[in-house]
Amino acid sequence: MNSPHPPQGPDLSEKGRDAAGNVIRSNRRLFMQFLAFGDCPEAHALIEALTSTAFPCALYADINDPFGVGLMTASEDPDFFVTSLRKFMQTSPFARLKAKPEYTMLGRSYAIGYEADLDHVLVNRPLQRISNPDWPWAVWYPLRRSGRFEKLAPEEQTAILSEHGKLGAMFSAGDHGYDVRLDCRGLDRNDNDFVIGLIGKELYPLSAMVQAMRKTRQTSEFLESLGPFFVGKAIWQRGPA
Repeated sequence: MNSPHPPQGPDLSEKGRDAAGNVIRSNRRLFMQFLAFGDCPEAHALIEALTSTAFPCALYADINDPFGVGLMTASEDPDFFVTSLRKFMQTSPFARLKAKPEYTMLGRSYAIGYEADLDHVLVNRPLQRISNPDWPWAVWYPLRRSGRFEKLAPEEQTAILSEHGKLGAMFSAGDHGYDVRLDCRGLDRNDNDFVIGLIGKELYPLSAMVQAMRKTRQTSEFLESLGPFFVGKAIWQRGPA
């Protein structure tokens, strides 16, 4: 006998709230991938190859490796990474570089639940931040929370995350740094939870932001792993078409 109420599938939409407090939904989200390379004595050929493409990206000089570069790319369609980007990486000067898979990061944008402009939060804002020439410095890293955090009451989780969020808002209010937050659960080779990008016009405030967040309860009590960190300065950027 068939059940009169068959089970419903999960609601996979991103959710926010409009000015009246009503729940709004979107099925848009941005996938972003970071790749790092060594053995690059000069980046002119890489920049020339990227100029011939159309996808949003940022090419960074690695501050910790004089022969290193990093490439952040983005697309709403994950097929992009295994088709167009894959072909480009195999046929462009990037193919001659030494890959550093320990720095590979892949994540997706997400909404927290209160945002009024989901398209901006999920797609436009991350692209604007990686492509803004006034904010060339970047620190990219993955993190994994301890399982203990997931067992906390929702109210306690909210308070912990709010402490972290207020610090980030303080830095952005002073134009010291901005973040790109990506969920990478089920996408990361090392089973990390999030990919974080700190973006700004100068490097020191980004380091200071990491330092300040080390004192929060989330970082000091509920992080299982953090990093590796890629620190670089954009030498070429392109936003959405």
